[in-house]
Amino acid sequence: MSPVLAGVLQLLALVVALGLAYRPLGDYMAGVYSSKKHLRVEKWIYRAIGANPDTEMRWPAYLRGVLAFSAVSVLFLYLLQRLQGSLPGSLGFSSIDPDQAFNTAASFVANTNWQSYYGEQAMGHVVQTGGLAVQNFVSASVGIAVAVALVRGFARSRTGELGNFWSDLVRGTIRILLPIAVIAALVLVACGAIQNFSGIHGVGQFMGGSQQWNGGAVASQEAIKELGTNGGGYFNANSAHPFENPNGLSNLLEIFLILVIPFALTRTFGRMVGSLKQGYAILAAMGIIWLGFTALMMWTEFAHHGPAFDIAGGAMEGKETRFGVGGSSIFAVATTLTSTGAVNSFHSSFTGFGGGITMLGMQLGEIAPGGTGSGLYGMLIMAIIAVFIAGLMVGRTPEYLGKKIGTREIKLAACYILITPALVLCFTAAAMALPTPVHSMTNSGAHGFSEILYAYTSGANNNGSAFAGLNADTQWFNTTIGLAMLLGRFLPMVFVLALAGSLAEQRPVPATVGTLGTHKPLFSGLLVGTIMIVAGLTYFPALALGPLAEGLAS
Repeated sequence: MSPVLAGVLQLLALVVALGLAYRPLGDYMAGVYSSKKHLRVEKWIYRAIGANPDTEMRWPAYLRGVLAFSAVSVLFLYLLQRLQGSLPGSLGFSSIDPDQAFNTAASFVANTNWQSYYGEQAMGHVVQTGGLAVQNFVSASVGIAVAVALVRGFARSRTGELGNFWSDLVRGTIRILLPIAVIAALVLVACGAIQNFSGIHGVGQFMGGSQQWNGGAVASQEAIKELGTNGGGYFNANSAHPFENPNGLSNLLEIFLILVIPFALTRTFGRMVGSLKQGYAILAAMGIIWLGFTALMMWTEFAHHGPAFDIAGGAMEGKETRFGVGGSSIFAVATTLTSTGAVNSFHSSFTGFGGGITMLGMQLGEIAPGGTGSGLYGMLIMAIIAVFIAGLMVGRTPEYLGKKIGTREIKLAACYILITPALVLCFTAAAMALPTPVHSMTNSGAHGFSEILYAYTSGANNNGSAFAGLNADTQWFNTTIGLAMLLGRFLPMVFVLALAGSLAEQRPVPATVGTLGTHKPLFSGLLVGTIMIVAGLTYFPALALGPLAEGLAS
């Protein structure tokens, strides 16, 4: 079987699996967030944290819950790392330095999982399972909760109430993420991923030196790492490591886990607003971008440029032979079009245009299908922008799902769109202008610039993947990328929840013959065009200095 055909068949199998899961999972999640009943274990949790799950919250109260919970999570994870040397199960590792502990705490709480450390050489079992794995669950649940609050803003009228954050947080973790992650972990163990609490093992001599590996609860962390679009690997090689991702079957499963909740949330959205067609329109826009990027990535990585490429069947540098070009390309697009950041290949070794595709996927805002929750609310913000543009074209007040898009709504949507590019471009400019940060670049010229641009793009968009040619374990990068991750995660949530509150207070506007049909293919096409134009106008100058310049020169 040719490598190209193998890649296409993997893609088709993935599409079929996602299609089969779409309806039941989407409907189930809609039921979870609409139910008035609480499970017994959930009641215990509410009692322990002193929360009343039946109290409705307006957007400022909902936001305070998000920020308070996240702030406590950052502090807890920071202290856990600083105290690691005194904790049992540390595997003899010392405590983490302050700047790296801050970076890691910010990273996992912000659902970014950027790692400037070697997991198997820095983090013991307690930090990995009691700190990082826990944040993989709750940070993903926070993202879904914010998305559901925005959906309620569209679905409700003449009220500013958006639900209860604590209830949404607990339900997302207990009823959605935990059961799926348990099943996925068992399948990964069956595929060959490890799951234990063993210590460090010596495996003899290798290339003239000794080789050591430590065990860990890898399969369970790998499952929620992908399902929650987190991305932090137990090992430095991440999902390229055979202990995390043993074979082609596990690779396809991990890609499925990355995509299944973000895609299924579009049906949850349609079900909660009372129109499944609206969910299908958002799904179509997500699917067009995802399939287009995947096809483009496979084309550029399979393109042959000489005998070495012909023999290898494509650009195999930096890719695992057990996954091939096809499996690596599909994974790279899935992880950068979502906020996952897990890698099964070396993105810095992709072709110039291939590296640019991974970067552009993040710069779109990671909305096709995006992260757990963040992808849906990011796409709905872009839908509001698209409706506004359409309204300008025909000269009428824009409306979306029966809500008028007025001055307040469009200002909030514009602030959401501008905050992340501002963080990426300002931090990148500062790093290139100052004398010290550029010393962390492994390469010079266009590729070296791409390393820094990719790092801040990944951090501010809460992705977490890296070109891996950049030495990011410095005080400058640990601090600035940490700030970019926190600001890039929580500032947009402020605008999302404020927008949700504004929409929920409105009275529904009846549809007329002049109302734009936002459930039709025409709107899906308009939405895709709006996304590509906004991202292109924002990032094209920076991309022209990095991956585009490198691709044209090769």
